[in-house]
Amino acid sequence: MFTGNDIVQTQIGDLTYLRFKMFQAFPDISHAMFTRKGGKSASPFDSLNVGENVGDDPKAVVENRKTVLAVTGGKTLVSLRQVHGTDVLKVVHDKGLEDIAPEADALITNRPDIDLLIKVADCQPVFLYDYKNHVIANVHSGWRGSVNNVLGKTVQEMKTAFCCDPKTILAGIGPSLGPCCSEFVNFREEIPEHLWSYRDESDHFDFWKMSRDQLIDEGLTDSQISVAGLCTRCLPDLFYSYRGEQITGRLACVIGLREKGNILSGEMNDEH
Repeated sequence: MFTGNDIVQTQIGDLTYLRFKMFQAFPDISHAMFTRKGGKSASPFDSLNVGENVGDDPKAVVENRKTVLAVTGGKTLVSLRQVHGTDVLKVVHDKGLEDIAPEADALITNRPDIDLLIKVADCQPVFLYDYKNHVIANVHSGWRGSVNNVLGKTVQEMKTAFCCDPKTILAGIGPSLGPCCSEFVNFREEIPEHLWSYRDESDHFDFWKMSRDQLIDEGLTDSQISVAGLCTRCLPDLFYSYRGEQITGRLACVIGLREKGNILSGEMNDEH
């Protein structure tokens, strides 16, 4: 069980998900970082895979997404074809988005009851929430996105599209590949030199710290940023890891706004 300063774990039967304590203080958002437990997919995608292009049974993926939406309580689940880039999609309506699935790596909206889904298996899922302007974002930040500062670009787009103020934006960095497992032996070709300060002597990079610094560069303070601090490769019973498994599923990380302070349906159940 993970219950610490930053996150709390909830279990309903086999279904297990995590939430940031920082966000739980705000009843106008619903969020969850799901583990691999509690779904319909067979091995090697067992069992709550929401990735539609990894080789899993499409019917199982549909059922898993329904499970996710039932927990978070939204009306529509919006996702992307994630391409490890820096494009940010502003969601202004829900019509057709599930079918279109445009290419981008971050979603922002001020629409209630639209749940934003990011799919990960080692990449960082990052929630952003402006509690003053009631705007949310969900970001897919793999190593390519990190070195190209997709987080900074998402904050900038929140400012441009919705007049957000970094002073009122909270950020949660979810389970992902930790510095313990982020080895880049070809870092000289893959990672710009100005980011080599995040490297240790064994060629491992601390992308959690990199993301925190990128957010601080955009005007957030350290106290506005929460890091789950859980390495997906080190915890294969809970998380999918592309580095650890290659053929595997994708975890669901979801955030949505609510008009009337609706809470996660799972809050009605005991936490274990």
